[in-house]
Amino acid sequence: MTLSATSSATSGATSAAKTVTGATGSNAITGLGNNFNDFLTMLMTQLKNQDPTSPADPNQFTSQLVQFASVEQQINANSNLTQLIQLTQGNQLLQGSSMVGKTVTASTDSVALANGSAPVDFTAPHAGPVNIAVYNSAGAKLREVAAMAAQGANEWNWDGKSTNGNRQPDGSYKVVVTATDTSGGAVTLPTTITGIASGVQRTSNGMMQLMIGNLPVDYANVQSVAN
Repeated sequence: MTLSATSSATSGATSAAKTVTGATGSNAITGLGNNFNDFLTMLMTQLKNQDPTSPADPNQFTSQLVQFASVEQQINANSNLTQLIQLTQGNQLLQGSSMVGKTVTASTDSVALANGSAPVDFTAPHAGPVNIAVYNSAGAKLREVAAMAAQGANEWNWDGKSTNGNRQPDGSYKVVVTATDTSGGAVTLPTTITGIASGVQRTSNGMMQLMIGNLPVDYANVQSVAN
């Protein structure tokens, strides 16, 4: 076993260490662990078989050990980070469950249509005309209305009907409220919904969401909670 072969293995494992943050879960940790074990095996083989009359440079041995000590530290750090994330998500689930059954207001551009009603609140910087459009999940515009908004908080309720009068099924829809700013340009107004929190869920990417009726809302978008 030559030093060049060991250096090649070292380079590969070092590369794996650099890309650990781009990998996920147990696959990254397993990959690093395998590289580390392979290195130790090759290192011991090299020590047993090196030419006594021409020993390997001890500085290169030291460099290899330092590099793979770094790999081992990253394995441990990733394991600890995974445990920390799991604990945090568990705490978020418990905290979110305390909001179930309470009235929650959250910022979102979605509305939940239920029994022919989908209320949405929006805030206008000044009184004037606004345009309200409702879209389905495919992005098709279902309804568009013009309304007069008061300065400050406003509420609009969609009756679940499209422009041609067809009643839409219950579910989640997107709503966009636009107004005209002082320079005459169009501006999108922030919208919120208020409803009873019905549950908590974790998405496939680990994000925590609160259910308002059947509408999922990210924790970060919750503005207020009331009994």
